[in-house]
Amino acid sequence: MLTAMLAALATILGMTLSLAGCTDGDGVVILRLVAADYGDSAANSSRKYWAALVGRFEAAHPGIRVQVSVYSWNEVDRKVRDLVHRGDAPDIAQIGTYADYAAQDLLYPADDVLSISVEASLLATLRQAGDVRHRQYGLPFVASARLLFYNRTLFAKAGIARAPRSWQELRNDAELLRAAGVKTPFALPLGPEEAQAEAMMWLLGGGDNYVNDAGSFTIDSKPNVATFTWLKNELVGPGLTGPTPPARLDRAQAFAAFARGEVGMLNGHPTLMKIAADKGVKFGMAPLPALGGGLRPTLGVADWMMAFRQGGHREEVRTFLDYVYQDANVLSFCHEYDLLPVTTSASQKMSAERSSRRLAPFLDELPEAELYPVGKTSWARVSADIKQRIGQAVAPGGSPAAVLGALQRAAREADGA
Repeated sequence: MLTAMLAALATILGMTLSLAGCTDGDGVVILRLVAADYGDSAANSSRKYWAALVGRFEAAHPGIRVQVSVYSWNEVDRKVRDLVHRGDAPDIAQIGTYADYAAQDLLYPADDVLSISVEASLLATLRQAGDVRHRQYGLPFVASARLLFYNRTLFAKAGIARAPRSWQELRNDAELLRAAGVKTPFALPLGPEEAQAEAMMWLLGGGDNYVNDAGSFTIDSKPNVATFTWLKNELVGPGLTGPTPPARLDRAQAFAAFARGEVGMLNGHPTLMKIAADKGVKFGMAPLPALGGGLRPTLGVADWMMAFRQGGHREEVRTFLDYVYQDANVLSFCHEYDLLPVTTSASQKMSAERSSRRLAPFLDELPEAELYPVGKTSWARVSADIKQRIGQAVAPGGSPAAVLGALQRAAREADGA
């Protein structure tokens, strides 16, 4: 009932915002922001963060009002798409993708709506990921990186002294964990929730990616096929990934199993720290193992801000976004949801905080992390396809070359659409 009531309220708020004018009767400019909800309940909903931030902002800028509508991740992208489709784009949106809107010339470029100091402070990797046609339109809002999590108690039981650094070490450790009675030595979530993330971590470890340096899809490259062949033959086939087939295992299920003490190792992001700690799991974290050991870039993920041209309030949007990106506001949001800052100044402050030391390994990985090819307008379609199909590459009777080849053909078609 509560969920339905909140959803109904969000819908009403969305309708109210769509009818709001650009100024009120006193000439005050009204900005409309549509944002995603990072909370998992009313108690920690992002509505609270935005209400507090907007209250402070409006007190300091009496000529600007900001109306915020917050939706769940399941609906926020569609809400923005619907508003844009009916010619009523919000001034600012904080969602998962931006490239389609940039390609339609609906967005302000970053240098139009961010001060030079804020724009320069954005982490270079994230700033570059916001580019479309060599100009930045996507403004990174928050980020996360990925590390290998391992259960210290289960490692000790299996006689394993440290985290694996290569795939062969990971396989050997998984065999030791299985021999020690661990239900799932390595959890491999290639189900539809976030298979595109799990797959990319392994592709990077194998020396490739979804795209080449020119930005063209290379999903079925020889290294990528070799990566999934290794997964199929060395982890999944020997039964080292647990009782649930990877194609049916979602990230949330894998995280929950780790928190129950049933998983020896898995790839995870900062949120898993709290989930595991709350259940009393003693865990360690390490860089993701690579094919032959050594260092490989990890996966980085960012969520995006964008400013639509339609409302025309460029200066007011700039004033508000500069406020949003102040270190105190960035850190407040990141602390609430165990996420990483997107600016160098906020990252440096977080690194110096005693309370944030647990995030230090993720902060170290983020500047060199590889992000999804979010600047490609086809990525949303390709990502959805990967989520649904890539798990079949490691299924019994599945062919990595055939599955990745089909994904590559679909990606090429999406790229040309």
